[in-house]
Amino acid sequence: MGYSFDGCDTVALAREYGTPLYVISERMVRERLSEIRTAFLDRHDNTFALYASKALLTLDLCRIVASEGVGLDVVSGGEIYTAHRAGFPMERVYFHGNNKARDELELAIRLGVGRIVVDNVYELDLLSRVASQAGVRPRILFRITPGVAGHTHEYISTGQVDSKFGVPLGGDVLERAVRTALDSDALELLGFHAHIGSQLHSNDAFRQATGVLLDLVKRMEGVGLTTRELNLGGGYGVHYTSDDDPKPLRYFTDAMMEDVARHCARLHLPVPRIVIEPGRWIVAEAGITLYTIGSIKEIPGVRTYVSVDGGMADNPRPALYGARYAAIVADRPDDPADAVVTVAGKCCESGDILIRDIALQRPVSGDTLVVFTTGAYNHSMASTYNLLPRPAMVITDGGAHRLSVRRETYDDLLAREATLPGDVRC
Repeated sequence: MGYSFDGCDTVALAREYGTPLYVISERMVRERLSEIRTAFLDRHDNTFALYASKALLTLDLCRIVASEGVGLDVVSGGEIYTAHRAGFPMERVYFHGNNKARDELELAIRLGVGRIVVDNVYELDLLSRVASQAGVRPRILFRITPGVAGHTHEYISTGQVDSKFGVPLGGDVLERAVRTALDSDALELLGFHAHIGSQLHSNDAFRQATGVLLDLVKRMEGVGLTTRELNLGGGYGVHYTSDDDPKPLRYFTDAMMEDVARHCARLHLPVPRIVIEPGRWIVAEAGITLYTIGSIKEIPGVRTYVSVDGGMADNPRPALYGARYAAIVADRPDDPADAVVTVAGKCCESGDILIRDIALQRPVSGDTLVVFTTGAYNHSMASTYNLLPRPAMVITDGGAHRLSVRRETYDDLLAREATLPGDVRC
């Protein structure tokens, strides 16, 4: 028997569904969603939680999240449409994004999303016009950049002053935007949102940002705004390799809620509704990817390359910002990991390296390789580079398994082509 994941033999899964194969444990996702309820929602009054769906969004994930009473953070018209098609309660959907198109805002309003998180003054004006024409008054938050940088890779750090996201606190841009929103008959301003980055293992930056936000709430009282909602974002770290030090959810949320209470008392403010929006933390460790090992190339005294049947097309994170992963040869999980190799993808790029210098059970061509913690930002970031069909996804649940997303076919790759053989016109 091969390596077991959520009660399922991964070698058997690879044989039945083919590889590359995304595998997501419904049981593990639900355990994380349950922890959100017990550690945050039931523990603290006037709170709400969203799943940051950019990490992984499918119809099945929508169904799972909806059934656990959690909301959805979306960032595009496509994600809004997916939620709608899944029957997700749209009043529990929050729409983010730094450059929302008019048609996306029209879709959000037409489908009744619960909040639109306004990212800049251009969007404020556009949304006001769209809402006025629709005769609807959407509830909004302003996303702000608190000037707090999380200790993470620069590509996933978002809270610093120099960021494409949010309205900066410096100058009077935000104050003028708040006045405009308060004066508008087309918009209902509830409060503010901030997100400082992803894959953070310390609560220091979260606590610092909470203080900045509550000071802002006090300052905006002078403009006439009573803040009813404060979205503190997500970004809680998970375990990719032994270098990571993940913490339980309460490590972050208890500290933030203590700070909210303390700052509100200090500033004589009513405590607003507090919202969090983890994504990676919910699904990352609930996912693995299965590959079949192909060519093995040994360069004596230099390196051994073990190539798999996927790569940067199904997981661009290592090439994009040096993300690191752990892995195991599923066929011999109990053998000693005494072969140091580099796992290479099959894309025509020298940078298509999934894992550098990892100790594995001695690999053999045809073996199944399991790469851990791929539930977040793998399926959602996958491409068809080199015209590689995107992988299938299987949902497991305590030994049971079923197909959730079918594998792309070669015909799928050509489905959008305007001209196919036989249709050529001169």
